[in-house]
Amino acid sequence: MVDAVTIIGPGRMGLALGYALVQAGAVRRLTVFGRRDEPPAHPLFTQGMAHYVFGMEPPAPDTTAVFLAVPDQVVPELAHTLAAQGDAPDRCAVFHLSGSLPTDVLAPLHLRGYSVGAFHILQNIVHPVTGAERIPGSYVSVTGSPEATAIARVVTAALGCPLLTVPAAWRPLYDAAVSLASDYLPPLLDVAARLMEQAGVDHNDALPALIPLVRGSLESIAERGLEASIGGPVARGDVETVALHLRALDPEDRRLYAIFGRELAELLRERLPADVRSELFERFEHEIGG
Repeated sequence: MVDAVTIIGPGRMGLALGYALVQAGAVRRLTVFGRRDEPPAHPLFTQGMAHYVFGMEPPAPDTTAVFLAVPDQVVPELAHTLAAQGDAPDRCAVFHLSGSLPTDVLAPLHLRGYSVGAFHILQNIVHPVTGAERIPGSYVSVTGSPEATAIARVVTAALGCPLLTVPAAWRPLYDAAVSLASDYLPPLLDVAARLMEQAGVDHNDALPALIPLVRGSLESIAERGLEASIGGPVARGDVETVALHLRALDPEDRRLYAIFGRELAELLRERLPADVRSELFERFEHEIGG
């Protein structure tokens, strides 16, 4: 537990993080700074769990951590604004929540005596209330000074979140990995749902029919690992079914299928017979190159 936490930015991520901290008993006092006169209609404020501050002021002297829960492009400006409020509370760390930004953007705060770091939650938070339920147990990546990392460990331990340390120079690569796993799934499902509709499935059923399939795949991966969870024609080495799929698709969708098929065949390289693997790669490379 930490004594006092300040969150600057009452958006969905800031409020979800604050709510998760309070529900986990991880903080004795929570303060949220915002740009609106009145606090949002959120349990943190309607139930008296947090204190709301309009505008900017120095964090309380016993503040242990400050989280800048704002869009990436606003972080440098906000760092200067907070630094203008004066020196840091004793042994206080300040974190931005970006996956890709370095900690250099917090340099004005470092000069004011804050230890600085990045605190990125590997979770898709789309709602400021229910999003709090997704945070405990999610991994958190941290980059920063030893002092900031030590405070992050206390916070993540209280939340039940495993901690990853990511070197500053590799944060863009790390963020690209996170984006591939999360942000690229919806467009892939959108393509799959569109193909379902082209195959005669009703529009209202196409995506709902795929969700349990995807959920089952994720659960299987969590239980058994990637390779052991893969079924389908590539995993079976069923070249004829793969060829049938490719013939059924238009050129753009065929190329997308081939790109993912190649990655799938590569993942299963040791599992597939050499001649089957070679034929699959040849078919996929032909479509990708075309």
